[in-house]
Amino acid sequence: MGHWPNPSPGTQAASVESYRTGTLVTHSQSLSVPAPVQSHSPRRLRSPKRVTRLFGDLKVRLKLMVLHNVFFLILALGVYFALYPYLPDHAKTNLFIVLGAIYILAVLVLETTIMPLYVYRPLQLMLEADQATQHGDRDRELINEAFIPADEIGHIMRSRNATVIELRKREEDLEEALRKLEAQDRLVSLGLLSASVAHELNTPLTVLQGSIEKLTETTDDSATLERLARMLRVTQRIRRISESLVDFSRVRKQHMEPVPLRHLIDEAWALVAIDKKAAASRFANHVDAGDVVTGNSDRLVQVFVNLLRNALYAVPSSGEIAVHSKRLNRNAQPWISVTVEDNGPGIAPDVLPDIFEAFVSTRLDAKGTGLGLTVAEGIIHQHGGTITASNRAQGGACLEVTLPSPCVKRSVGAN
Repeated sequence: MGHWPNPSPGTQAASVESYRTGTLVTHSQSLSVPAPVQSHSPRRLRSPKRVTRLFGDLKVRLKLMVLHNVFFLILALGVYFALYPYLPDHAKTNLFIVLGAIYILAVLVLETTIMPLYVYRPLQLMLEADQATQHGDRDRELINEAFIPADEIGHIMRSRNATVIELRKREEDLEEALRKLEAQDRLVSLGLLSASVAHELNTPLTVLQGSIEKLTETTDDSATLERLARMLRVTQRIRRISESLVDFSRVRKQHMEPVPLRHLIDEAWALVAIDKKAAASRFANHVDAGDVVTGNSDRLVQVFVNLLRNALYAVPSSGEIAVHSKRLNRNAQPWISVTVEDNGPGIAPDVLPDIFEAFVSTRLDAKGTGLGLTVAEGIIHQHGGTITASNRAQGGACLEVTLPSPCVKRSVGAN
């Protein structure tokens, strides 16, 4: 036979106190053992929640089937027992059969027509569209508008379509930003390389310029002097180009002054005319002799050399290139608009939106690197102006440069 454990002094004291006060203290209570009722009560409280959770985890179709079957069953039984006391025996049987038939017919109509058309099919379309989105199938990730109803489910479907469209737009913007970042990285690499290239070019260019100046002093022939002067201008321009390469990596201060536009265009064409194709092309400078802009003449010459060279490469043999100017007034400030037009094939529609982006060129060969218009745009922006590109209605391209003007000179007798 087992033995009860000896109670501790504290337990004995509690027993004596309970006997004195008339309160019953059991041995299990003295050992702080919870009562069986307390241990089972939380489990009973959780059981309804567990049933609700199990019902909530069912498929939508099963939940709806259970709900409307319960509804029709309760409705049929309610009608049957409400009419049962007032009907004869044979009518009670007929009523049971009629209500059963109505119940079965209502369930069949709901499950075969109404619920599949207005609930199950929209849900299935959303599930299929979500699967297409997860697998990257962009052709099937949007729900066709023809299958979207006008109820709350339709509102959710339209909201999902709008969210997917916005997501894809953000992805395209991100991809475009990454492409621009790659182009920026290439420009940074080019800027780092330009410093060493400029250093290597400056020394032989200095020797060449000095030699040309010495040759100028040894001859009096006008034709020779003109050729030497042209060689000197080209040499000086090459030095300026080497300096412009450094501008990719650091910003240099520029001296701004009034620059006559017509003379600037003539100088730019003289540098472009070295190309053999220029001799067979027709160039017309229609810039007004009184048009003056504020800027750095060396940098602006670089801009118009790029624009005229692009036009020369674009036009066919014996093509036409024309430069026009127009005076504008913006916010009570004088501006000059200069357009460089040609009769070539124009700019391709897919290239036109990104024509000023770096490395965008249809001539990625020895004659074009895709940087000319990018450099030109940077120079124009440094001057506070704008540059745009478009195609002419009659054919050919049109590059328009707008620059601020310090004043507008007018010929004598002008209004």
